[in-house]
Amino acid sequence: MKLADIKTPPDGSVLTLQYSRWWRFAILISCGLFLIFALGSIVSWIVAGQLVAATPNYVGEPPLEIQAISFTIASESGSELAGWHSRAEESKGVVVLFHGLGESRLSMVDRATFLFEAGYSCVMIDFQAHGESPGEQITVGHLEQHDVTATIEFARSQHPDEPIAVIGVSLGGVSTLLASPLNIDAMILESVFPTIKAAIHNRVEARLGYLSIVPAEILLFQLNPRLGIAAESLRPVDHISAIGCPLFLISGSKDQHTTAEETQQMFELAHDPKQLWLVDGAEHVDLHTFQMQEYERKVLNFLSQAMM
Repeated sequence: MKLADIKTPPDGSVLTLQYSRWWRFAILISCGLFLIFALGSIVSWIVAGQLVAATPNYVGEPPLEIQAISFTIASESGSELAGWHSRAEESKGVVVLFHGLGESRLSMVDRATFLFEAGYSCVMIDFQAHGESPGEQITVGHLEQHDVTATIEFARSQHPDEPIAVIGVSLGGVSTLLASPLNIDAMILESVFPTIKAAIHNRVEARLGYLSIVPAEILLFQLNPRLGIAAESLRPVDHISAIGCPLFLISGSKDQHTTAEETQQMFELAHDPKQLWLVDGAEHVDLHTFQMQEYERKVLNFLSQAMM
């Protein structure tokens, strides 16, 4: 066949064909991305629902070693909080203990035990939607901050002439900061995130690595439609300068949920007197269990100075 016999398509037809192919390809890519986003949104909605679902749990009778009595108090969170109260002989003061996300006052018993043995009275509760305290869903401190206020008021009514300290772990620390300033004498915060945005991004990144940005933003977007909470209202870091009492800030040096850098930044925003302890090698774990002897020594030393 001669070159002259090859038929040349009309002007522009080749470009039109190529444009059509690219257009179809772009549509397929767009549909694929949309399906991935839709599937991711559905999965994120389900995961988020599990994270904030109420965690009712039978707690039972208080352990004998802390000689506690059971009580219930009303909270502006809308819940009737279940709790325990230990009254030490010749009490040096009362320590109010607030547990972490998805847990109950049972997780604070070991702390209460060494504090009680050291001469401190103890008060601990189940946050709303936790343990034996009713509630529809966990709100990451938004409602739980009212539980903090109600519990401290109960402790003050039972110990009107004694100093009051708080130990707040994770959610317990977040809720304590969101409720601040509080009229108390000492505060110990463990593994507390600075903002809900940082908390969600850190947690998703710990699982997905560099793929975490989109899923994390989808989870953040759900705060308002699911809980009726704006992310701007869940910024414990904004309250740390208003604490108004001695602060002991504790976190794990390898905590991926609340990084050492974030903890250091929060510490710098707090006023004196203050102390910082980055527990060497600890991740987002129970720091009392992780390094028990050192934890107890440091906490008792801090309380003895702050609650004189």
